[in-house]
Amino acid sequence: MPTTKYAAFDALGPYFEIVQKALSGLVDGEHYFDTIADDAFFELLYLFPGWPRTIRGRARLMAQYAGYGYNIRLRSADRLVVHHAEDGRVVIIECEVHGTILATGVPYENRLLSIITIDNRTIVHWRDYMDSLAAWTALTAPSK
Repeated sequence: MPTTKYAAFDALGPYFEIVQKALSGLVDGEHYFDTIADDAFFELLYLFPGWPRTIRGRARLMAQYAGYGYNIRLRSADRLVVHHAEDGRVVIIECEVHGTILATGVPYENRLLSIITIDNRTIVHWRDYMDSLAAWTALTAPSK
């Protein structure tokens, strides 16, 4: 995964890499953000303080993720399951991410499920689910 253009997002590297693995051969681009259409629509179907429910466009998605690395650093992502629907136009991915809450040293473990719509080898729609209780519990836990 190239790190120079997207160095600000290195904390999310393991997640981006597992998504690229899941979408291999279906989308164009070396990095997660390269695979997303300029006007892609993201639905974030979890309630989490300070996180929007929808995001329109790659630039806004990148702006939203820009601060992630100040709070959480992922060390790995695994348990990938990929389901294909509608002749590969829709891909459902499940995975787990593992990392650390930087302010406290508390472990961060989460499960994710994403329903991704692809058009012309580009992501145009993303519906995302995660265990928001796991995230909230890790982010609000006292220091180790």
